[in-house]
Amino acid sequence: MIDFETFARIKHLHEQKGLKAAQIARELGLDERTVRRRLAAQQFLPRKSVQRPGKLDPFKDTVVRMVESYPYSAAQIFQRLREEGFAGGYTAVKKFVSKVRPRREKAFLKLAFAPGECAQVDWGSYGAVRVGETTRRLSFFVMVLCYSRQMYVEFTVSQTMEHFLACHQNAFAAFGGVPARIMVDNLASAVLKRTPGEAPVFNPKYLDFARYHGFGISACGVAKGNEKGRVENGVGYVKKNFLAGADLPDFAAINPAARIWLDTVANVRIHGETRKKPVEMLASEWPHLLPLPTHPYDVAAISLVRASSQFRVTLDSNRYSVPARFAGQSLTMKAYPDRLCFYHEESLIARHSRSYERGRDFEDPDHPRELVAQRKKARDQHTFKRFLALSPCSLDYYRELDKRHLNSGNHVRKIMALTEIHGEEAVACAISDAMNLHAVGSDYIANILESRARKLPEPGALHLTRRTDLLDLSVEAPDLSIYETCTAINKETP
Repeated sequence: MIDFETFARIKHLHEQKGLKAAQIARELGLDERTVRRRLAAQQFLPRKSVQRPGKLDPFKDTVVRMVESYPYSAAQIFQRLREEGFAGGYTAVKKFVSKVRPRREKAFLKLAFAPGECAQVDWGSYGAVRVGETTRRLSFFVMVLCYSRQMYVEFTVSQTMEHFLACHQNAFAAFGGVPARIMVDNLASAVLKRTPGEAPVFNPKYLDFARYHGFGISACGVAKGNEKGRVENGVGYVKKNFLAGADLPDFAAINPAARIWLDTVANVRIHGETRKKPVEMLASEWPHLLPLPTHPYDVAAISLVRASSQFRVTLDSNRYSVPARFAGQSLTMKAYPDRLCFYHEESLIARHSRSYERGRDFEDPDHPRELVAQRKKARDQHTFKRFLALSPCSLDYYRELDKRHLNSGNHVRKIMALTEIHGEEAVACAISDAMNLHAVGSDYIANILESRARKLPEPGALHLTRRTDLLDLSVEAPDLSIYETCTAINKETP
């Protein structure tokens, strides 16, 4: 059933906009058949509904009195009505009881905190974001100081322990100190087990982190998210004020934008509860915070890994190289949010920047160098053995090469390369000839082989003549007077 306003909109869209029934139905969210009936009608005629008396109507006053007198359940009321002659079903009774029973809202105490006493932390999620050529789930860490409401936000693509602890460290640095206590939800990074009525079992890594910084841990009760309402509101505020409608082209651009938003919007606004700016209240809370430790806590997640035969270690579908000599060996990996470190027997052997793309391979140019050198040495040894087998004088020739050339191995490789062109027998003969001529070097061997391989034209036949006129030759006597003139000149010259 539709009202007159909807009827008028249907007529307007059809007559003024020229839309068809199907288009109007999509525009107004109505059934297409309803739209067609209204278009066919000349005027608005509201449907008259006939109220039929229900089986429960005679008993409604009884139900209301029972609900007001005592919190009976719908099943108890249904049982009483059946005793009084009610012939209807339980569903009708349950539906009516839910309408007339007054809704009870839970009451919560308003928590108050002293300066530096407590901070609340939580994770938030917001769709996905591009990281290079892949897509990752976008998460963000929020820490709020309970007294000043100063907020810290950091976006990540993972909620693992190393990210959780690193975000804590960055928040402490942003606040300029450490709160005395941190309230957390029952997330696995902080609480391993929580049973009602029993003390929570904290994650040993997080407990050690807390002791190092000097703060205590307070875990919220099971299904008691209201106990950390400040950070819950903070997560919602980040989604509504910073993320809603924001264009997130790449993950690398989010955290710089978030820092600007914190400094220019979140922490300088007039807070709805305190009616003051969080950054101004932080000035009075900061002296009550615990000092930052001299050396930062090692937040790395430590695990044992094994390098593959290609001297690679895989993490999050990405492969990272280690020196080739550690292929197949067990190593220790320390995973930080921004880097990976690999150790062998407490010695650092490799370090890489951590990537959050997928299917990438990262190789340090120095890591395969030892393997390449080993293979080159093996090839040289094989080449040298073939060289010695060429000729009985190969060893003597190599000794001469070693005496006269610093790079004797290079000469041997060039000589063996000549065997691919001229054959081993020809090269062996050239080595013997070069040894006899004391011509030491691969270039001499090449010259000998090229001269032997060069094809010269066949010599022609020698023809002798017996013609006497060709044999009767006369040669005129030379004029020697020129030499006498030159001698006289030389004598006159002082």
